[in-house]
Amino acid sequence: MLSKTIRNIQLNDQFCSLIQSLSFNQPKFGPTPIWDSNGITIANQSIVGQYPTAIFVNTNNTVYVANKEKNTIVIWQEESVNPTKIIHGNFTKPQSLFVTSNGDIYIDDGEDYRRVQKWIAETNISVTVMNVSSSCFGLFVDDNDTLYCSMDSHHQVVKRSLSNSMMNSNRLAAGTGRSGTGLNYLFGPRGIFVDVNLDLYVADSGNNRVLLFKPGESNGIIVAGSRSPKPTITLHNPSGVILDAEKYLFIVDLFNQRIVGSDLNGFRCLVGCYGMGSQSNQLYSPFSFSFDRSGNMFVTDDENSRIQKFLLMKNSSPLSFNQPKFCSTATWNPNGITIANRSIAGKEPITIFVSTNNTIYVVNQEKNTIVMWHEENVNPTNIIFGHFTYPGSLFVTANGDIYIDDGEKDRRVQRWIVETNISVTVMNVSSHCDGLFVDINDTLYCSMADRHQVVKRSLSNSMMNSNRIAAGIGIQGSNLTQLDKPRGIFVDVNLDLYVADCNNHRVQLFQAGESNGITVAGSKSLYPTITLDFPSGIILDAEKYLFILDKNNGRIVVSGSKGFRCLVGCYGLGSQSNQLNYPFGFSFDRSGNIFVTDSANHRIQKFKYLKRYCVNTFSIPRNTYSSSLTNNSQLYYRDCDIQNFYYESIQVKVIETGYYTFRGSGEIDPYGSIYKNKFNSLNPSENLFDQDYDSGSDVQFKLNVHLNGSMTYVLVVTTFDSKETGKFSIVVLGNHEVVLNRLSTPVNIQLRYSSQLTDDSPTYYRDCQVPQCHYETLQIHVNTTDLYVLWSESDINAYGYIYQNDFNPLKPSENLLLSHDGECNDGEFKLIIDLEINTRYILVVTTHDSKIIGDFSVFISGPSNISLTPFSPELSSCTIGDQCNFYIKGIGLTLDDILRDELQQNTVLNNQSFSIKLSAGLTIIMFVAGLINSILSFITFQSKDSQQVGCGMYLLTSSITSLLAISMLIIKFWFVVLTHINVSISLSVLRGGCASIEPILKLFLYLDGWLNACVAVERAALILKGVNFDKNKSKSIARRTILILPFCILGTLIHELAFRRLFEYETAPDTTDTSKNNEDTIKRYVSCITYYSPSIQDYNTAILFFHLIGPFIVNLFSALFIIFGGARQRSKAQTNQNFKEHIQLQFSEHKQLIISPIVLLILSIPRLIISLLPGCAKTSENLWLYLGAYFISFTPSMLIFLIFVFPSKLYMKAFKQSFNRIRQRTPP
Repeated sequence: MLSKTIRNIQLNDQFCSLIQSLSFNQPKFGPTPIWDSNGITIANQSIVGQYPTAIFVNTNNTVYVANKEKNTIVIWQEESVNPTKIIHGNFTKPQSLFVTSNGDIYIDDGEDYRRVQKWIAETNISVTVMNVSSSCFGLFVDDNDTLYCSMDSHHQVVKRSLSNSMMNSNRLAAGTGRSGTGLNYLFGPRGIFVDVNLDLYVADSGNNRVLLFKPGESNGIIVAGSRSPKPTITLHNPSGVILDAEKYLFIVDLFNQRIVGSDLNGFRCLVGCYGMGSQSNQLYSPFSFSFDRSGNMFVTDDENSRIQKFLLMKNSSPLSFNQPKFCSTATWNPNGITIANRSIAGKEPITIFVSTNNTIYVVNQEKNTIVMWHEENVNPTNIIFGHFTYPGSLFVTANGDIYIDDGEKDRRVQRWIVETNISVTVMNVSSHCDGLFVDINDTLYCSMADRHQVVKRSLSNSMMNSNRIAAGIGIQGSNLTQLDKPRGIFVDVNLDLYVADCNNHRVQLFQAGESNGITVAGSKSLYPTITLDFPSGIILDAEKYLFILDKNNGRIVVSGSKGFRCLVGCYGLGSQSNQLNYPFGFSFDRSGNIFVTDSANHRIQKFKYLKRYCVNTFSIPRNTYSSSLTNNSQLYYRDCDIQNFYYESIQVKVIETGYYTFRGSGEIDPYGSIYKNKFNSLNPSENLFDQDYDSGSDVQFKLNVHLNGSMTYVLVVTTFDSKETGKFSIVVLGNHEVVLNRLSTPVNIQLRYSSQLTDDSPTYYRDCQVPQCHYETLQIHVNTTDLYVLWSESDINAYGYIYQNDFNPLKPSENLLLSHDGECNDGEFKLIIDLEINTRYILVVTTHDSKIIGDFSVFISGPSNISLTPFSPELSSCTIGDQCNFYIKGIGLTLDDILRDELQQNTVLNNQSFSIKLSAGLTIIMFVAGLINSILSFITFQSKDSQQVGCGMYLLTSSITSLLAISMLIIKFWFVVLTHINVSISLSVLRGGCASIEPILKLFLYLDGWLNACVAVERAALILKGVNFDKNKSKSIARRTILILPFCILGTLIHELAFRRLFEYETAPDTTDTSKNNEDTIKRYVSCITYYSPSIQDYNTAILFFHLIGPFIVNLFSALFIIFGGARQRSKAQTNQNFKEHIQLQFSEHKQLIISPIVLLILSIPRLIISLLPGCAKTSENLWLYLGAYFISFTPSMLIFLIFVFPSKLYMKAFKQSFNRIRQRTPP
């Protein structure tokens, strides 16, 4: 993990260094950046020569331009008006240049000398760095120090490494060297751009497109222009391309005399949008461009022999209204839906606004309110009451603030602030505003019909607090500077103002800064358009087509490539659903539906956009598909009802995105549907894109759809009537090729398997929702990898599941591939799946409800033989809990595990099993025995004679810990018993007992063992020291050891406190027991468990061995030391006996020292074995084997007196003396 983190840091550092090394500017713009349409000429022919083509602006805003006339490079430092430096070089007619971050300049010199030169900033000399075959119309140095050259006349881009001396020849980067239109061809490539991913973008000028070449790929991807997979923009000889920081494309569209750019809303014109010319807002054959670090744009205006600078205006506001993108034959349902009548919208509603989140705003002039509908709500969701009178228009910004006309009486425009629910005046006007608009620069426009003009005011610039004229001179008239009763207005992202000039029956366009309008529709337009009668509303869509509300004609019209046409309200004035009566305002929602204020009908009408008709009428068939529905065709329940239908599914792939028509006909009465990505016969509404049925015509179904080249579609042909068979054919029409491939295969039954679910069948918790469902598991064997269909016929409402590799009834979601519950298939499962050979698949057949039994059959259709064999899932008994809520036990048995299955819930002790009652008796007997042992031991070692050395102190403490250990045993036993038979005990009590009792019990057991080991060590020390043994030091060490030892042992057990917890689970209600409520059949279980990871489990096992084997080893070695050490000492003092005889005498005298630890070890071994047994052990089958072993492991705590006192003459003497003293004190 650490190495991965370091690697990520290194990659980030490398990426940051790449960004920092860029020599050119890649600004990050707002959502809809705007440049001043009027450029500033920073250099003319006298400075940059005739026909300049090459420009570069580096990151410190130094501008470089190649002067082809004088063969120089002209340089402006940041903000300098005049050139600050001119470089003279040995190059001829340079077409392009590129400047690196160190100031070196790479310049084209291919016209005469067939080379690219590098002018070195440090030495002011030039060297040849690349040999080429012709002029480089584009140069670029990428982040790997690779130089690229696009050769227009050789139709290719070549590259050469500048840093690798071994790679001194040019390599092909794009193109083949021959002109062509294929994706691996170029035709006159010009500008190029390489991003940090080494993706190469090429302005493929002659093919009117921009291509993207991924590293190592010879085929390009069309990202803009001709034949692009997705609709982008029409280009004419693009000559330059740049990516901004967000990877949006900016393109020089040479022969369209403009710069275009992409953003979230697609492509649009940025500068030079007013045709070819020499005005400040025009370009004439622009060739290349570059950004400075502020985002300003520098353009080589070739035919005008000048350099134009277009200033980036401040980041614009996001659009708050909808500008849908429609197809060329967009159609709306002619019959509108009334979403609001007079009771809601008031009398003669005139203004409406639909925001980008589909919130609808309508002004009720009768009640002076704003009525709001949030998306998809039938009834209004909010009504705003304000201090406005008879408002004639409104506009809503992206943040939800509402600008509303209040000019009729109070001569103002108000802004209702959504955050505070208060209104403020933002504009003073001289009459009411028949149209309001806030543009992307936060400028508010008001069209005043009574004043025959449109005024505007900046909302964000406090210095511009007065109104300015946007259109009209305030005098009624019809010339291009005048307006007559202007109403609806619209301002596009280029700040072009469109005005519905009502009494002049026209729509006027006022370009930014222009006082003369251009008639774009209606009376006296420059080109014949359409006759309008009092137009009152206007909107532009994403393609800048005009939508006009033609008020007195009661209709909405739209412009297109073939002129204007009527959309809705095309049946004259009236009150029918397909008519309008003096409509006044309209707006689009984000789906393209039109909302209209049908003023004279006192209603709001919604006209639904019909995407299915968004297709041209094609005359060229692209494919014909013929087939038949037969009795062997696949069946499905088309509408999920009781009737099933034969069908055939066909995969549809289109080469290019566009509009296509599918026409179906034949002997049958066909019903056609088309789906995105895939078709699910068990859910026919899923992924449904379009469908059609038209009985009785020559073409029985017709689908007009827009298909995306990057997506797969499925066409499904079925019939109107159930189980109809016959031939059919499909004709596909469109602009591009269409590939049709059959998907569904005829039914070919390879196997019928019959069986039954009985009371003896296993049960499981189906989907972790339905308990006690009988099931059968079958392994599927296939001989051929292919698509197979499995379905059931039964009387049990069969459910089907397919698993890969294994099925675990405790985890029914694990390894699950596919399932079906019989929905949309008459209650029987149907599984359609690709099966592969050499893979194990498990079919599980079960039921919808609990405890259902009965017969079933499974049918399998496929290409080859298939078989089913019984499969038995491996069920683990190492579990606690119910299915779907369980815990898998690890190593080790506890008293909880031994007694869990024997204890009966909510049953008093007298009614428990004999084993439980006998165990209860045994624990009491053991407690009494332990109590007697501890009392006798305490009597022995509490005397001062017994505590002359450390041994007595250890044994005194041991007599106490033995009593505590045996006491914790009885507490543990009764805690387990009582918490299992009484489920109402508080969880906090259970949690506390679970976490503490077992660790405390182990603490006293282990402490007892180590205290005994300390006794042995001290005896060995006594033998070693002999007469030099220091009793006081012995007692001092004993005190410290007794104090420290419990904490040391507790430290080794701390993991148990951390990992012990309660596991709670409830059984599912038994729905089959009708005599009880469901709640009465639910049983609650609580178990104390340990969640040990493998490493913690290993540690726990090691600690177990350490505490059980450790004291034994210490005791044994100490005893051996005492025997052999004592024998050696005696053999030196008593030479009349040899060493072997002394050993025998010592062993005879101290044999209890060896026998005692062995006995203790033997008695502790059962506990060790129990602790190492797997949790899967079925204790209920041999209860007393496990329970006896568990109880035996506690007997050492009851044998202190017998092991240490009884065999010792010294301690027995001390015991008798203490006992006699106690008797003497006790009165008769």
